[in-house]
Amino acid sequence: MAKLQIDTEGIIYNIKEISSFLKKHNKEWSLITKVFSGDIDLLKRILKADVIKDIHSVGDSRLSSLKILKKVNPDLITIYIKPPALVYIDDVVKYADISLNTSYKTIMALNEAAKKQNKIHKVIIMIELGELREGIKRDELIGFYERVFELENIEVIGLGSNLGCMYGVEPTYDKLLQLCLYKELIQAKFDKDLPLISGGSSITLPLIDKNAVPEDMNHFRIGEAAFFGTSPLENEQFNNLSTDAFTFKANIIELDEKEMIPDGVISEANIGHTADYDEEDFNSTTTKAILDFGLLDVGKEDIEPIDKAVSFVGITSDMMVVDLGNNKTKDGKKKYSVGSQICFIPSYMGVARLLNSKFIDITYL
Repeated sequence: MAKLQIDTEGIIYNIKEISSFLKKHNKEWSLITKVFSGDIDLLKRILKADVIKDIHSVGDSRLSSLKILKKVNPDLITIYIKPPALVYIDDVVKYADISLNTSYKTIMALNEAAKKQNKIHKVIIMIELGELREGIKRDELIGFYERVFELENIEVIGLGSNLGCMYGVEPTYDKLLQLCLYKELIQAKFDKDLPLISGGSSITLPLIDKNAVPEDMNHFRIGEAAFFGTSPLENEQFNNLSTDAFTFKANIIELDEKEMIPDGVISEANIGHTADYDEEDFNSTTTKAILDFGLLDVGKEDIEPIDKAVSFVGITSDMMVVDLGNNKTKDGKKKYSVGSQICFIPSYMGVARLLNSKFIDITYL
């Protein structure tokens, strides 16, 4: 069985480094664990007291994962990082100490659920800054906050935004400054303290040392940098963080010299995906290997072979075919055989899908 190998010490190192970096700049942050898909063994290995002592909260986009977070550590402050669905409101209040919100109807329902559970539920209200995902319209800001401040079991602890996620709108200084100005406006209008301006993420981290983040923007929601050591702004390593915490290893279950071009009438009935081929390669052959995973486990676009001589040929539901070229080492020896492993570096989405698969082994370093 193919396996995902996880270096938990590398992840722990990254979390501590990010905590130190943000503390130096007087910023709070939430560790966003959604890539882990609620894997309790992995969360237990990482969410140790000495690792998370300088973290504001731990967040996820799935209630089932928040439930597991509370099971791992009941004292964790948890944050639900997408607007809640009305049907799950009771569980949101039960398992999330904080939630991100954009709908007054939803916040009213959270208020009623919090009353029933004898709780005060905290909310961060998301504001639309151009990414066109979640967020209330800016011209509705004052009226929206005015109504929410009247709810007895809701505590508004800040405002936030999402940038760089769907369309890739960059978190420029001017964009983030808008959040800070909205905070000042709301505090002056209603005489209410909003401790958090939550506009930062992994994409924003490199901007801090460049003085491209307003001083008042003080809360980051970070997943990718903590687990992969990179910032998606330029997809580069951030500071000296570990970038190799995840390795995907697949087993070769068949290896043979085969034609480069399929033989027969090609129909539209195929369920897999294949690489393009050149008609001039007709009658040419190459060494092909079949690996023991497929589309049900991860997409080919979310894994990159460490051996650059390995190239993609095709993938179906439970098998992937790769081209090994001449399958020789530099000194002419055979490189791979049946039973050998091909190693890949998975992307953020690749890890998320692999951890969701029932057919992949998980091992820890």
